[in-house]
Amino acid sequence: MLLTPVQQTTANPLRREALHAGIVDPGMDSMRLLSETAMRFPEALSFSSGAPHDGTHDLAKLSYHVDRYIAHLREKGVPEQRITRLHFQYGPVNGFIQEEVARMLAKDEDIDVAPEAIMITHGFQEAALVALRGLFRSPDDVLLSVSPAYVGIRGAARMLDIPVKGITEGPAGLEPEAVAAAVRAVRAEGKRPAALYLVPDFSNPSGTVVPLEARRRLLALAAEEGFTILEDNPYGLFASDEERLPTLKSLDTRGDVVYLGSFAKSAFPGARLGYLVGDREVVGEDGARRTLAQELSKAKAMFTVGSSSLSQAAIGGILVDAGHDLRSATRDLAAVYQERLAATLDALAEHFPPERYAEHGVRWNRPRGGFFLVVEVPFEADLVAMERSARDYAVSWAPMSMFHLEGGGERALRLGFSNLTPAAIREGIARLARFIEDESTSTPEATS
Repeated sequence: MLLTPVQQTTANPLRREALHAGIVDPGMDSMRLLSETAMRFPEALSFSSGAPHDGTHDLAKLSYHVDRYIAHLREKGVPEQRITRLHFQYGPVNGFIQEEVARMLAKDEDIDVAPEAIMITHGFQEAALVALRGLFRSPDDVLLSVSPAYVGIRGAARMLDIPVKGITEGPAGLEPEAVAAAVRAVRAEGKRPAALYLVPDFSNPSGTVVPLEARRRLLALAAEEGFTILEDNPYGLFASDEERLPTLKSLDTRGDVVYLGSFAKSAFPGARLGYLVGDREVVGEDGARRTLAQELSKAKAMFTVGSSSLSQAAIGGILVDAGHDLRSATRDLAAVYQERLAATLDALAEHFPPERYAEHGVRWNRPRGGFFLVVEVPFEADLVAMERSARDYAVSWAPMSMFHLEGGGERALRLGFSNLTPAAIREGIARLARFIEDESTSTPEATS
């Protein structure tokens, strides 16, 4: 008798510890647990994710964007057979909308690179995996990273067996002096700091912004110490004109910065499309010269072969339609996020007046943009507490401890406000305030 798959699994189980360490590591499971909590408690208002605003999505636009890109290719004189093949067949490994992305980068970020320096990827996550795989050649190569950090970079490094050294950020983000100290510490262990990861604009999870002078010092440090900077910039597009700072990549004159971008927050989340900018020249043994992005195509070919043609066409159509000026095209969206940030800050101040901190023990930072802020509380804010909050108070959030690379954040939580209306934010903070008050009085260590 043939066994069913379930029976086969039951009869011959695979021991969990036999899997890769990145799969076994409980720290790699935090985002799944957050998602499952949201599904288990659908009535809970969720501050636990950084999902983009839903209000700009229109089904009628789905085919329009693709049609717009096809029309653009025809206007350029691309043969019909070539257009058909691009959309229906396997495409170039590094993608086919690099020219559109290059024009966007020049307009939006003052980043001037050739299309050949751009790789189209499956979102930020693949861009990070490709960059890490290409830049880290030895077990002694170490990734320096801002801490707290987006869990995706730690996860990518873990899956590739790349050691990570966290560098705790200050109130204004990652500090060059702290990076220099980390470089010295890594070298003292006989290892090589190969790259530095950071989100300089409205960092996830803390919302910090690295000042201009610090950006220049980080570039100088990279040149002196010989490491690459991995600049992740999903939120910088939404900075107001007064708050806007030049990206590290726009200040980079040596090719020391690999720029990791995504269209998930700005254009089309479901397209799952991003890009990697690697313009540094790579010289082969035969003297051939290619951009870093072209050289890294070998890694992308092994990960995903190529990015979705339809996703590329949709993003290409969006960029063409916007005149390659995504910053101007998203001004209304930026205003939505600013309104939601203000609503969150106002609601927190209403329920936890700063002048009464000694009574409630709750305080928070005040980002100038982005999708997140951090709230410090007088009790341990772990996944167990978050589930209790979602189940009993119908409000969820993300424990900050999951974002710290070397411990910390046990009494803090991250609030993501990007996909909640101001009314939902006010109700959610009211629910959160009841949870915090009850948790603070029922937890012995919170009152000691």
